[in-house]
Amino acid sequence: MPEDGRWWRMKHELLTEQGGGRTYVLVFATGDEVMQGLKAFAQAEHLSASHFTGIGALQKAMLGYLDCDNKRYLQIPVAEQVELLSIVGNIALGDEGPVIHAHVVLGTRDGQARGGHLIEGHVRPTLELFLTELPGELRKEHDSQTGLNLMRLP
Repeated sequence: MPEDGRWWRMKHELLTEQGGGRTYVLVFATGDEVMQGLKAFAQAEHLSASHFTGIGALQKAMLGYLDCDNKRYLQIPVAEQVELLSIVGNIALGDEGPVIHAHVVLGTRDGQARGGHLIEGHVRPTLELFLTELPGELRKEHDSQTGLNLMRLP
């Protein structure tokens, strides 16, 4: 949690609004947790079909690697300052509101890359993210074969 007691300091600005969709820039600050911030933003803006991309840096993260045989994510802790070389993802609606799906590539001090599904990421010093809302609605539903919430098209 940031030093001032707030659980996030992410700021946002609406850049454009056209054709039933909106494009935002979101700027996260040191201490913000990425997945919580994205979910709160999606709820506040009633997002039901969006995609995003961004760059920045993290002070620590928890990545996931999908173990298909066991239907779960293996956790990969990253306990060091890293460059957030890329974050890409989408937002769709699930049974309990917006579902955030994000993948990242992280760069370590020695230039190595680490990547995977983003479970948790703590920003330091910033994350600059562009988010585009699309017209319409996308839904995610539980898939019993994989154990995941997967996007379903009509």
